[in-house]
Amino acid sequence: MLSERQRMILTAIVDDYIRSAEPVGSRSISKRGDVSFSPATIRNEMADLEELGLLEQPHTSAGRVPSIKGYRYYVDHLIRPSGVAEEDIRKIRAFFAEKVNHWEGVIEHAATVLSQLTNYTSIVLGPEMFNTTLKHFQLVPINDESAVAIIVTNTGHVEHRTVTIPEGIRPSDLQIIVNLLNNKLSGVPFHKVKASLHAEVAKELGRYVDHCEKIVAMLEQTLVEESEPTVFLSGTTNILSQPEFKDVDKVKSILEMLEETPRVLQLFHAVPEGIQVRIGTENSLEAANQCSFITATYSVNGQSLGTIGILGPTRMDYSKVMTLLSYVSRNLESLLEKWYN
Repeated sequence: MLSERQRMILTAIVDDYIRSAEPVGSRSISKRGDVSFSPATIRNEMADLEELGLLEQPHTSAGRVPSIKGYRYYVDHLIRPSGVAEEDIRKIRAFFAEKVNHWEGVIEHAATVLSQLTNYTSIVLGPEMFNTTLKHFQLVPINDESAVAIIVTNTGHVEHRTVTIPEGIRPSDLQIIVNLLNNKLSGVPFHKVKASLHAEVAKELGRYVDHCEKIVAMLEQTLVEESEPTVFLSGTTNILSQPEFKDVDKVKSILEMLEETPRVLQLFHAVPEGIQVRIGTENSLEAANQCSFITATYSVNGQSLGTIGILGPTRMDYSKVMTLLSYVSRNLESLLEKWYN
């Protein structure tokens, strides 16, 4: 636990370094209006914070900069929530007021507005299931215990999955199931299949076959859409405007990572719902070890559909980015919910 004075000094150092990108000295902190300590007192506290691993000194005569551990403490304990600037609100509202006829346009616009407002790189994952619907479904028995499910989508994709037939289901029941599914679910987007199974299929299915609950469970598992999300990037070259990335070798590995979709998707690996912050080496990819990555999930009707991410230097304006992500994700959810309902 840090003392109140240490917390104040660490906050001042992080805030000043985010703004200036220059090591912060005791004298510059003592001149702040919200700090009443002498330069000597501040130097002593800075030395203690360095000993705790929260600060680093790039050069012997230089001031201090936050370490990865220091940024983590700042984000977890010291960050002060900020409101969204009026100018940013106007830009976001203008974006959401635009008429876009397809979901890719919505996601792409969201990526663009976020990169412009933050001056960092924005990465938005949009699920393929929005534009993928079930066109045809078939069950072909292999034996009494299993069958091959053939799933055809409106995009022409055909997939075969082996399924276990629930005990007590007769071969004649399979055709009833198939006919009902094609009648009820043809043209339904995959993100709505689960709800439609329970709302429309289950009740009617119970009129014709036994063990309805087991059949619905089998169909739910069979019709899970596992398509890879689409990745939208904006502001990729914004990384070049950051002082810490003037070194070509440093920025080269980051730009190469952003060019490869599988590696970009690794950045989002195991990201939980809500606002999440990964700092420096907390990122799974070595190329992102000098960056911070802040994410926010967005959902419709309680179902998580995608994730918005902002990639920038560890010297990121965390408060601004977290506030903007929260604001944009909420507005995105409202727009998509109206659209797809």
